[in-house]
Amino acid sequence: MNATRQATASFTHVKYPHAKISKRAAFSFIWAVPVIAAVVAAILVVQNLKKFGPRISIQFQNGSGLEANQTVIRYRGVRVGNVNSVELSPDLQHVQVQARLYRSAAGLAKEGSTFWIVRPEVGASGVHALETIVSGPYIEALPGPDKTRAQTHFIGATEAPVITQPDDGVEFVLRAAQIRSLGAGSPVYFRGLQAGRVHYLDLSKDSKTVNVHVLLTPNFASLVRANTVWWNAGGIDINWHLLSGLNMSAENLKAVVTGGISFATPNDPAETATSGATFVLHERPEVKWLEWAPYVEITNAAVSTRGYPSGLDLENVNQTQKQQ
Repeated sequence: MNATRQATASFTHVKYPHAKISKRAAFSFIWAVPVIAAVVAAILVVQNLKKFGPRISIQFQNGSGLEANQTVIRYRGVRVGNVNSVELSPDLQHVQVQARLYRSAAGLAKEGSTFWIVRPEVGASGVHALETIVSGPYIEALPGPDKTRAQTHFIGATEAPVITQPDDGVEFVLRAAQIRSLGAGSPVYFRGLQAGRVHYLDLSKDSKTVNVHVLLTPNFASLVRANTVWWNAGGIDINWHLLSGLNMSAENLKAVVTGGISFATPNDPAETATSGATFVLHERPEVKWLEWAPYVEITNAAVSTRGYPSGLDLENVNQTQKQQ
């Protein structure tokens, strides 16, 4: 009995550890993660909303290759909008494209603006928009005239419009009775060097001749004088002479395939031709034209040609001719 009492007494004197109770922090760091994520998401949404410009609709005859949320709108090679939806019109005759322009491109949503679909194209003048084979077609835009009214509904063009006032060259107009092999993009040559291209063709107002609008790069434009002559350099020229036999000539392989134009200036060049000057396009050159070698001062005329790593400097060529 005494042993039991002693054991009980020793048990009651044992000191056990006590739990310490502290108040939990009102805010835990783990809650900061979703809060920060929400703030970042809100900032991104606001930034995207700031980029958004006007909504526009474009009607096309054919919407092949256009995809909602994938096809983009471009101007001068820069992305300026996105296609949101591609649907058939209620009468099933057209394709209705709904798009959203960026705020920086809001000026495209005005009267006179033109939209067309750019797809890969292989023609006589070469291959165009090759990148769309991988990325898919896109919509190209051309703004209308300044100070025109805002507009949101457009009829898309079936092909790229002709820019009648280009800013990448000097334009001259050649008149011909008819056109056989020339087309937009056909090259223009001076002494075998490509000096420009055919911009576009149209009929004269009296419909008696064809106007061939050519664009020369600025460094070649000063070579065109009032007495410059132009001729068709496309195809193969075949002549038969009793003494010399059969003669065949061509500007180069590209001109044979795509057509081309060459020009020459007499040894006594006249005054410089102004932009828009009109000339006659001859069917073939005279022998003396090919022998002309005038001295003409030119500037900024370093021309890189395939096959010549350092290119050719026409100014040096002219200096050499002057010394001779």
